[in-house]
Amino acid sequence: MPVQVSSDAVLDPPRDYRQVGWWDRSAEPGADSGQTVITGHTVHTGGGSMDHVGRLHAGQKVDVVTRAGTMRYAVSDVRVLSQAALARSAPRLFGQGRGAGRLVLVSCTDWNGGSYDSNVVVLARPLGVPQPSARRGARSS
Repeated sequence: MPVQVSSDAVLDPPRDYRQVGWWDRSAEPGADSGQTVITGHTVHTGGGSMDHVGRLHAGQKVDVVTRAGTMRYAVSDVRVLSQAALARSAPRLFGQGRGAGRLVLVSCTDWNGGSYDSNVVVLARPLGVPQPSARRGARSS
């Protein structure tokens, strides 16, 4: 599902907390260059599309499933950033002028009982090329 950046430069996840969204101005999964930016909700009571993204760690595999096939990535870094730090880092994290393709997963973290204070950002490098697939979405192994 394509997502946009709001007028105040915030990546807007899909309204449906069970879906992930791909920023449609970012690279497509499996692209040779640029960042593939995917966002989704973390729900403190469970059921969000990215509830477990903050538990990923370096070396873990993440599959992104699209109509074109499944693209596998290896996690290279997991960062927790304040919302202000994410806004400052956005051009570097989401910018399309970078070298080799990379996956950037973004969701909320640090539930304070009323809202989320921070964002978790997962960076991952591609492993190979997309493989045929019947499912769509994202999963980790």
